[in-house]
Amino acid sequence: MIELKAFTKSYYQSSRKKPVFSVDDISITVKTGKIVGLLGPNGSGKTTILKTICGFQFSTSGKIIVTDNESNQFDIESTPEAAMDLIGYVPEKSILPPDLTVYEFLEHAARMHCINESELKEKLAYVSKECSIQDVLTKKIKTLSKGYGQRVSFAQAIIHNPPNLILDEPISGLDPAQIIQMRNLIKKLSKTKAVIISTHILQEVYSLCDEMHIISKGKLVASGTEKEIISVTKTKNLEAAFLKLTDIEEK
Repeated sequence: MIELKAFTKSYYQSSRKKPVFSVDDISITVKTGKIVGLLGPNGSGKTTILKTICGFQFSTSGKIIVTDNESNQFDIESTPEAAMDLIGYVPEKSILPPDLTVYEFLEHAARMHCINESELKEKLAYVSKECSIQDVLTKKIKTLSKGYGQRVSFAQAIIHNPPNLILDEPISGLDPAQIIQMRNLIKKLSKTKAVIISTHILQEVYSLCDEMHIISKGKLVASGTEKEIISVTKTKNLEAAFLKLTDIEEK
Protein backbone atom coordinates (compact mmCIF):
# COMPACT_ATOMS: atom_id res chain seq x y z
CA MET A 1 0.00 0.00 0.00
CA ILE A 2 1.08 3.57 -0.69
CA GLU A 3 -0.22 6.59 1.18
CA LEU A 4 0.33 10.28 0.54
CA LYS A 5 -0.66 12.36 3.56
CA ALA A 6 -1.00 16.10 2.88
CA PHE A 7 1.97 15.82 0.53
CA THR A 8 3.40 19.17 -0.57
CA LYS A 9 6.44 19.96 -2.69
CA SER A 10 7.49 23.58 -3.16
CA TYR A 11 10.59 25.45 -4.24
CA TYR A 12 11.84 29.03 -4.41
CA GLN A 13 12.65 31.12 -7.44
CA SER A 14 15.00 34.08 -7.10
CA SER A 15 12.47 36.33 -8.84
CA ARG A 16 9.69 35.53 -6.36
CA LYS A 17 9.37 36.16 -2.63
CA LYS A 18 6.85 33.37 -2.06
CA PRO A 19 7.39 29.65 -2.71
CA VAL A 20 6.16 28.08 -5.92
CA PHE A 21 4.13 24.92 -5.36
CA SER A 22 4.76 21.99 -7.66
CA VAL A 23 2.30 19.86 -5.67
CA ASP A 24 0.14 21.23 -2.88
CA ASP A 25 -1.56 19.28 -0.05
CA ILE A 26 -2.37 16.01 -1.82
CA SER A 27 -3.64 12.93 0.03
CA ILE A 28 -4.01 9.62 -1.82
CA THR A 29 -4.21 5.97 -0.77
CA VAL A 30 -3.40 3.07 -3.11
CA LYS A 31 -4.26 -0.37 -1.76
CA THR A 32 -2.74 -3.69 -2.74
CA GLY A 33 -4.64 -5.25 -5.65
CA LYS A 34 -5.67 -1.88 -7.07
CA ILE A 35 -4.53 0.13 -10.09
CA VAL A 36 -4.84 3.84 -9.45
CA GLY A 37 -4.35 6.46 -12.13
CA LEU A 38 -2.80 9.89 -11.70
CA LEU A 39 -4.41 11.83 -14.51
CA GLY A 40 -3.49 15.35 -15.50
CA PRO A 41 -2.04 17.61 -18.20
CA ASN A 42 1.70 17.79 -18.72
CA GLY A 43 3.28 19.83 -15.93
CA SER A 44 0.46 19.20 -13.47
CA GLY A 45 2.72 17.60 -10.85
CA LYS A 46 2.34 13.88 -11.60
CA THR A 47 6.03 13.13 -12.05
CA THR A 48 6.91 15.15 -8.94
CA ILE A 49 4.66 12.84 -6.93
CA LEU A 50 6.14 9.68 -8.43
CA LYS A 51 9.74 10.75 -7.94
CA THR A 52 9.09 11.59 -4.30
CA ILE A 53 7.39 8.25 -3.66
CA CYS A 54 10.48 6.56 -5.11
CA GLY A 55 12.80 8.52 -2.81
CA PHE A 56 14.50 10.56 -5.55
CA GLN A 57 13.56 13.77 -3.73
CA PHE A 58 11.85 14.74 -0.48
CA SER A 59 8.59 16.45 0.32
CA THR A 60 8.44 19.99 1.67
CA SER A 61 5.73 18.89 4.08
CA GLY A 62 3.43 15.95 4.61
CA LYS A 63 4.34 12.27 4.50
CA ILE A 64 4.60 9.37 2.07
CA ILE A 65 4.12 5.95 3.66
CA VAL A 66 4.77 2.62 1.92
CA THR A 67 3.76 -0.77 3.29
CA ASP A 68 5.51 -4.12 2.88
CA ASN A 69 3.93 -7.56 2.53
CA GLU A 70 3.74 -7.95 6.31
CA SER A 71 1.86 -4.63 6.69
CA ASN A 72 4.90 -2.87 8.17
CA GLN A 73 4.85 0.84 7.34
CA PHE A 74 7.81 2.99 6.32
CA ASP A 75 8.09 6.75 6.01
CA ILE A 76 10.00 7.37 2.77
CA GLU A 77 11.68 10.51 4.09
CA SER A 78 12.99 8.99 7.33
CA THR A 79 13.79 5.59 5.77
CA PRO A 80 14.51 6.31 2.07
CA GLU A 81 16.20 2.93 1.68
CA ALA A 82 12.73 1.38 1.99
CA ALA A 83 11.85 2.81 -1.41
CA MET A 84 14.46 0.62 -3.08
CA ASP A 85 13.14 -2.51 -1.39
CA LEU A 86 9.40 -1.87 -1.53
CA ILE A 87 8.92 -0.06 -4.85
CA GLY A 88 9.45 -0.99 -8.47
CA TYR A 89 9.72 2.00 -10.79
CA VAL A 90 9.23 2.17 -14.55
CA PRO A 91 10.13 5.66 -15.81
CA GLU A 92 8.55 7.28 -18.85
CA LYS A 93 11.90 7.26 -20.65
CA SER A 94 13.85 4.14 -19.82
CA ILE A 95 17.51 4.82 -19.07
CA LEU A 96 19.12 1.48 -19.84
CA PRO A 97 22.87 0.80 -20.36
CA PRO A 98 23.12 0.35 -24.14
CA ASP A 99 26.24 -1.81 -24.25
CA LEU A 100 25.09 -4.45 -21.76
CA THR A 101 23.08 -7.46 -22.83
CA VAL A 102 19.60 -7.77 -21.35
CA TYR A 103 20.78 -10.64 -19.15
CA GLU A 104 23.80 -8.69 -17.88
CA PHE A 105 21.63 -5.70 -17.01
CA LEU A 106 19.01 -7.74 -15.16
CA GLU A 107 21.75 -9.66 -13.34
CA HIS A 108 23.18 -6.31 -12.20
CA ALA A 109 19.72 -5.09 -11.14
CA ALA A 110 19.20 -8.25 -9.10
CA ARG A 111 22.51 -7.81 -7.29
CA MET A 112 21.67 -4.15 -6.57
CA HIS A 113 18.66 -5.49 -4.69
CA CYS A 114 20.89 -7.94 -2.80
CA ILE A 115 19.28 -11.01 -4.31
CA ASN A 116 21.22 -14.10 -3.25
CA GLU A 117 23.28 -15.97 -5.83
CA SER A 118 21.22 -19.08 -5.10
CA GLU A 119 18.05 -17.24 -6.16
CA LEU A 120 19.52 -15.24 -9.04
CA LYS A 121 18.79 -17.61 -11.93
CA GLU A 122 15.29 -18.30 -10.65
CA LYS A 123 14.51 -14.56 -10.42
CA LEU A 124 15.91 -13.87 -13.88
CA ALA A 125 13.90 -16.73 -15.36
CA TYR A 126 10.75 -15.44 -13.66
CA VAL A 127 10.96 -11.84 -14.90
CA SER A 128 12.05 -12.97 -18.36
CA LYS A 129 8.91 -15.08 -18.66
CA GLU A 130 6.58 -12.51 -17.10
CA CYS A 131 7.83 -9.76 -19.41
CA SER A 132 8.21 -12.01 -22.49
CA ILE A 133 11.87 -11.19 -23.06
CA GLN A 134 13.35 -14.71 -23.21
CA ASP A 135 14.22 -14.24 -26.88
CA VAL A 136 16.37 -11.13 -26.32
CA LEU A 137 18.33 -12.01 -23.17
CA THR A 138 21.61 -12.29 -25.06
CA LYS A 139 21.08 -9.18 -27.18
CA LYS A 140 22.62 -5.81 -26.36
CA ILE A 141 20.11 -3.30 -25.11
CA LYS A 142 21.00 -0.79 -27.83
CA THR A 143 19.70 -3.22 -30.46
CA LEU A 144 16.22 -3.56 -28.90
CA SER A 145 13.02 -2.03 -30.21
CA LYS A 146 11.20 0.47 -27.98
CA GLY A 147 8.68 -2.20 -27.04
CA TYR A 148 11.34 -4.65 -25.90
CA GLY A 149 13.17 -1.85 -24.10
CA GLN A 150 10.00 -1.10 -22.14
CA ARG A 151 9.62 -4.75 -21.23
CA VAL A 152 13.20 -4.84 -19.95
CA SER A 153 12.40 -1.76 -17.85
CA PHE A 154 9.42 -3.62 -16.38
CA ALA A 155 11.62 -6.64 -15.69
CA GLN A 156 14.13 -4.62 -13.64
CA ALA A 157 11.26 -3.04 -11.71
CA ILE A 158 9.82 -6.37 -10.55
CA ILE A 159 12.95 -8.51 -10.20
CA HIS A 160 12.93 -8.06 -6.40
CA ASN A 161 9.15 -8.68 -6.25
CA PRO A 162 8.23 -5.32 -4.66
CA PRO A 163 4.72 -4.91 -3.19
CA ASN A 164 4.31 -1.51 -4.84
CA LEU A 165 4.74 -0.54 -8.50
CA ILE A 166 5.11 2.99 -9.92
CA LEU A 167 4.57 3.46 -13.66
CA ASP A 168 5.21 6.79 -15.38
CA GLU A 169 3.51 6.86 -18.81
CA PRO A 170 4.23 3.12 -19.25
CA ILE A 171 2.85 2.74 -22.79
CA SER A 172 4.16 5.96 -24.29
CA GLY A 173 5.40 5.38 -27.84
CA LEU A 174 4.40 1.72 -28.09
CA ASP A 175 2.56 0.24 -31.06
CA PRO A 176 -0.98 -1.21 -30.65
CA ALA A 177 0.18 -4.82 -30.15
CA GLN A 178 2.77 -3.75 -27.55
CA ILE A 179 0.16 -1.63 -25.75
CA ILE A 180 -2.11 -4.66 -25.35
CA GLN A 181 0.80 -6.74 -24.02
CA MET A 182 1.74 -4.04 -21.50
CA ARG A 183 -1.84 -3.66 -20.30
CA ASN A 184 -2.13 -7.40 -19.74
CA LEU A 185 1.16 -7.44 -17.83
CA ILE A 186 0.10 -4.52 -15.62
CA LYS A 187 -3.24 -6.17 -14.83
CA LYS A 188 -1.48 -9.41 -13.92
CA LEU A 189 1.04 -7.68 -11.66
CA SER A 190 -1.68 -5.65 -9.91
CA LYS A 191 -3.18 -8.78 -8.38
CA THR A 192 -0.43 -8.78 -5.73
CA LYS A 193 0.75 -5.17 -5.81
CA ALA A 194 -0.41 -1.60 -5.30
CA VAL A 195 0.01 0.08 -8.69
CA ILE A 196 0.13 3.79 -9.52
CA ILE A 197 0.04 4.83 -13.17
CA SER A 198 0.75 8.38 -14.22
CA THR A 199 -0.82 9.26 -17.55
CA HIS A 200 -2.49 11.96 -19.58
CA ILE A 201 -4.09 9.38 -21.92
CA LEU A 202 -7.73 8.82 -21.01
CA GLN A 203 -7.85 5.48 -22.82
CA GLU A 204 -5.37 4.06 -20.32
CA VAL A 205 -7.68 5.03 -17.50
CA TYR A 206 -10.60 3.23 -19.17
CA SER A 207 -8.50 0.14 -19.82
CA LEU A 208 -6.60 -0.23 -16.56
CA CYS A 209 -7.55 1.87 -13.57
CA ASP A 210 -9.90 0.96 -10.73
CA GLU A 211 -10.00 4.59 -9.68
CA MET A 212 -8.29 7.84 -10.55
CA HIS A 213 -7.06 11.11 -9.11
CA ILE A 214 -7.15 14.11 -11.42
CA ILE A 215 -4.45 16.72 -10.80
CA SER A 216 -4.34 20.23 -12.20
CA LYS A 217 -1.68 22.84 -11.46
CA GLY A 218 -0.41 20.82 -8.51
CA LYS A 219 -3.84 20.48 -6.90
CA LEU A 220 -5.96 17.37 -6.50
CA VAL A 221 -9.23 18.41 -8.16
CA ALA A 222 -11.15 15.10 -8.21
CA SER A 223 -10.90 11.51 -7.00
CA GLY A 224 -12.98 8.40 -7.56
CA THR A 225 -14.18 6.03 -10.22
CA GLU A 226 -15.10 7.20 -13.70
CA LYS A 227 -18.81 7.21 -12.83
CA GLU A 228 -18.25 9.11 -9.59
CA ILE A 229 -16.21 11.85 -11.27
CA ILE A 230 -18.75 12.22 -14.08
CA SER A 231 -21.54 12.46 -11.52
CA VAL A 232 -19.80 15.07 -9.36
CA THR A 233 -18.85 17.26 -12.34
CA LYS A 234 -22.31 16.83 -13.96
CA THR A 235 -20.74 16.10 -17.31
CA LYS A 236 -21.56 13.53 -20.01
CA ASN A 237 -18.31 11.55 -19.96
CA LEU A 238 -14.79 11.43 -18.52
CA GLU A 239 -13.35 13.51 -21.35
CA ALA A 240 -15.74 16.36 -20.58
CA ALA A 241 -15.09 16.03 -16.84
CA PHE A 242 -11.32 16.14 -17.40
CA LEU A 243 -11.58 19.27 -19.55
CA LYS A 244 -13.79 20.97 -16.98
CA LEU A 245 -11.62 20.07 -13.99
CA THR A 246 -8.36 21.08 -15.64
CA ASP A 247 -9.70 24.33 -17.17
CA ILE A 248 -8.95 23.18 -20.71
CA GLU A 249 -11.28 24.63 -23.30
CA GLU A 250 -13.23 22.01 -25.22
CA LYS A 251 -13.05 22.59 -28.97
